[in-house]
Amino acid sequence: MTGVLIAAGAVAVPATASAAQAIDWQPCPGGKGAQCATIEVPLDWSRPDGAKTKIGLAKRPAKDQANRIGSILVDPGGPGGSGVSMVANGDPFTEAVTARFDVVGFDPRGINTSQQLLCDETLSQQALDARRPTSQAEFDNLVSLNKQLMDSCRQHSGDLIDHVDNLHTARDMDAIRAALGEEKLNYVGYSYGSLMGQQYAELFPHRIRAMVNDGNMDHSLRTAWDFMRTETEPVEVGFEEFAKWCDTTETCALHGQGTAKTYGELKKRAKEGTLTNPATGQPVDFYALSQRAFAVTRPTMWGNLATELKALKDGTGTPSPVSLEAAAAINNPYPPIWCSDWRYPVKNFAEYKKLRTKLSAKFPNVEWSPYVDHALTCAGDPLKTTNPQQPLKIKGAPPLVMVGNVHDPATVYEWNKTAAKQSGSHLITYEGWGHTAYGNDGPSPCVNEAVDAYLLDLTVPPKGLSCPAMEKPGSSSAAKAPHPRSPGPYQG
Repeated sequence: MTGVLIAAGAVAVPATASAAQAIDWQPCPGGKGAQCATIEVPLDWSRPDGAKTKIGLAKRPAKDQANRIGSILVDPGGPGGSGVSMVANGDPFTEAVTARFDVVGFDPRGINTSQQLLCDETLSQQALDARRPTSQAEFDNLVSLNKQLMDSCRQHSGDLIDHVDNLHTARDMDAIRAALGEEKLNYVGYSYGSLMGQQYAELFPHRIRAMVNDGNMDHSLRTAWDFMRTETEPVEVGFEEFAKWCDTTETCALHGQGTAKTYGELKKRAKEGTLTNPATGQPVDFYALSQRAFAVTRPTMWGNLATELKALKDGTGTPSPVSLEAAAAINNPYPPIWCSDWRYPVKNFAEYKKLRTKLSAKFPNVEWSPYVDHALTCAGDPLKTTNPQQPLKIKGAPPLVMVGNVHDPATVYEWNKTAAKQSGSHLITYEGWGHTAYGNDGPSPCVNEAVDAYLLDLTVPPKGLSCPAMEKPGSSSAAKAPHPRSPGPYQG
């Protein structure tokens, strides 16, 4: 019998579609050995016999079919990240896991090969650019742009905009499970995909075999200050570690010059409008400088960063063209999804200014993280928050696993500890850097071995398992930092 579940603040909704549907797998465009398909799910899960929307899938069959365990569903995060692209482009997991499981990526509703949530491209970019107001007039402009953007999304996408919250996505995941013919779900969710896993476990705890949430959201954060503070703290800690390394490493370009002092002077000049790019003569403002300094969150980039800061200080050389800006595509599901799942009220410019002043006082080196901007995505409440924040309440689930990086600047370690405590999950701590840790290109054999044992054999990680950092400071100039200005805050 189909059960009925009620989420706080939501109407009662059917737990699953009435019947599993067959999946017509076909080779994915572009080859690479993956198979693609779509399934239909109710647009509104409270009206399962009403309008439908499509969900895109990609699959890589288990390489050892004779010893196949089942399917693993995966999502890379975002909101806006594509599980179809993730799986179609290669194996996201270790050889041990891809041998025994079909790996299935999905595009949450609104994204890529699912029915797309379309928004005006110009308004998408204008709303992004307006999220650092310096006056009440600019704050009012941001509120206006947020509303215009949501209106454009509704104009292009119809009722889909009202049904993209994570509670709908969690029910879509259960429909995928049923369509795959799996009695129990195996799931690995990265970043924003962790919220999908967390809330699936709330709704369907008895339908889980194994679940790994890597880089966890904390859906119990209540205020804009909670969000801004937790997102800025790891960047400040990263700067302190960078400065310590630079001041004690002779090969660092700023060695002997006082790294924190040098950066403070650059920051002052940037705020005054007197800092320029020596290669172009163009001004480098506080935000451009801060986005360059965001590289403190990747130790492998520390040498490069020090060289760039020295070039800015000396007014010579050619800083590499670092930019974290990303033009928003017309398929821009991030703002509607984010505003459906989170509400961080900031009522006016005076309140915003107070928050930024508190950040500067608490984190005097960096003062800000690019992720702070996301707290203003929904300024003016342009869309109803249908999945508001509340602590996790999971009852009756099997042992669940979470992975959290100590120096993650996106889904910060504090969030992982909170989510693990609320859910009763077994937290694997990676003591290193970067955003998420498990997978075939992950930094930690220790993390991979523990997660593999859990997925393959349901061996629960030892309580308090902590894996050592593997990064070597200053070792590479090619390492990538997260892109906090991409359309989805936690796409990496």
